[in-house]
Amino acid sequence: MGDVAIQVEHLSKMYKLYNKPSDRLKEALGMKVKVREHFALNDVNFQVSRGETVGIIGTNGSGKSTVLKIITGVVSPTKGEVKVDGRISALLELGAGFNGEYSGLENVYLNGTMIGFSKEEIDSKLDDILTFADIGDFIYQPVKTYSSGMFVRLAFAVAINIDPDILIVDEALSVGDVFFQAKCYRKFEEFKQKGKTIVFVSHDLNSISRYCDRVILLNKGNILDEGDPKKIVDLYKKILVQRDEVPEELEQDEVEESIQTGTEFQRPFPRNPEVLEYGDKEAEIVDFTLEDAHGIATNTIQKMEKFTIKMKVHFKEDIDEVIYAFTIKDMRGTEITGTNTMFEKIPVEPQKKGNTQIITFRQTMNLQGGEYLLSLGCTGYKGGEFTAFHRLYDVCSITVVASKNTVGFYDMNSKITITDDLS
Repeated sequence: MGDVAIQVEHLSKMYKLYNKPSDRLKEALGMKVKVREHFALNDVNFQVSRGETVGIIGTNGSGKSTVLKIITGVVSPTKGEVKVDGRISALLELGAGFNGEYSGLENVYLNGTMIGFSKEEIDSKLDDILTFADIGDFIYQPVKTYSSGMFVRLAFAVAINIDPDILIVDEALSVGDVFFQAKCYRKFEEFKQKGKTIVFVSHDLNSISRYCDRVILLNKGNILDEGDPKKIVDLYKKILVQRDEVPEELEQDEVEESIQTGTEFQRPFPRNPEVLEYGDKEAEIVDFTLEDAHGIATNTIQKMEKFTIKMKVHFKEDIDEVIYAFTIKDMRGTEITGTNTMFEKIPVEPQKKGNTQIITFRQTMNLQGGEYLLSLGCTGYKGGEFTAFHRLYDVCSITVVASKNTVGFYDMNSKITITDDLS
């Protein structure tokens, strides 16, 4: 196959959907039953070059995990074929390939043998595996007693330390603490430097953009497009908008309020169901959204690009002085940045009962790649007293996608020049 590590040709996978469980048994006994055919994959074609890191993204049910399972031989295709040149190590889902009754150490040898390594080869890698997993004496306990974090530590330690030619990872890094995830990503970098091949499925668009050379977008079992990570991530966000034109997470009273105050914003991402809100709601935040530099409603923002925060406020009483605000916090709750109409010296006219205003904050995303929380507020003065009319703390998350991070919370966007001293 030369420089091609994985070749996927005309790959299709069809599953039969039965109306009731007994129909499966009837069909096995030769009886005719009514079934529906569902194609998880439909004539998919792509290749992965040796030494390339390729990300696969798409909505739930798009066929991402099915592709990986076929590549690794866990699932057989209905049509088409996959050619693999090199030894594969896969981390498909939590505990896949592990025997719960065996100890962690026994599972290390079991997994290594399944991949194709000899006992001597596993022996030579054992210290690296145990150091990476860092689960102490639990290595001698049955894995059925492990927490999910310990499970993924050991599974990833085995997958990445036995020196495979090709590494397949499916969402496994969403389990485990941030320090372990950082260790895994450092190993990714090491793999890339060694010229290893990585195929990576994740909903973490920041990691996809940062680590992948190329990204494939799957939608309903078909390849929609592939190419530069930024281009494909932008296309994926458009898919999310088209799929969720009316957000399912809106409560009925929110929908009714939106109808009263005008067309609701597009918001193809969830409002935090545990949002902390308070205030007398004489001025109420009835809707909100975020938009990227292209005007696409999304909570995934590219670092160093323009983005917009919008909120809609409906007035139930006359209010003379109003202040609109937003705050962005990190996942630990530390306030990173934010502003309001008073700081920005933006005058807000007195509002009458029944009025509705749309407030738009436009700015450049200078925060480092990662996850953040957005809070919104409508405050002001009533009878000379400061009043919180309505505040929504941690109303939604914001994912910042970055191909480059610097030190600290935000990027100074430094321009560096280096010259030789000829004196």
